[in-house]
Amino acid sequence: MFTGIVECMGKVVEFTRLDTTAAGGNGASLAISEARSILGDCHLGDSIAINGTCLTVTEFSEDTFKVGLAPETLNRTNLGTLQAGDSVNLERALAAGHRFGGHFVQGHIDSTANIIEIKPEDNSVWYKLQVDDPKLMPYIIPKGFIAIDGTSLTVCDVNDDEHWFTIMMIAYTQTHVVMPTKSVGDRVNIEVDMLGKYVEKVTTSILRGSSDADGSSTSSYIEKVVEKVLQKTK
Repeated sequence: MFTGIVECMGKVVEFTRLDTTAAGGNGASLAISEARSILGDCHLGDSIAINGTCLTVTEFSEDTFKVGLAPETLNRTNLGTLQAGDSVNLERALAAGHRFGGHFVQGHIDSTANIIEIKPEDNSVWYKLQVDDPKLMPYIIPKGFIAIDGTSLTVCDVNDDEHWFTIMMIAYTQTHVVMPTKSVGDRVNIEVDMLGKYVEKVTTSILRGSSDADGSSTSSYIEKVVEKVLQKTK
């Protein structure tokens, strides 16, 4: 679990499509440097979010660490397009007892979004992003949460028909995340608010009359409750 509060920005050392080393596991891997500030308490197997993607540390030193990338990760995120020297957002998994400053972020990227407009306003910047997967639009609501490359941000405007939304980034955030290095046409990772997904699943199950654990129909249960209420009003 993460919060979307980026701890530091690292640099890509190398993206390897087929890493035959022990740490690479005969698959794709990504090595990140300039991460000293988050590696002091690191252990093999720890989770670190890179551009919002929860990944497992397979090797590390004082300043650098490596993670493996599964095919699903490469298909769903922008990590496969990274090149040496690119900056990335980094966040360690949330530790118990720490202040929770962002929102619930799983590090499970839903899709990518294309930056279609960047517009400064005073010392802030507007970003308009078009979602690659339109099915995610129901979970993107004005003033709701969204994680963009692992950064917890507030949604401003939403256009469901054209599949875009906007966010505004304040000056402080601009200096602590990778978003300002992006240009129109670049793709970013997005993770929608997971609470919206759970609410949808529960309400959909109820409306469809799915079965409860004891086998009774949820719709039947609701009918009984309504019937009792009506009896009391007679």
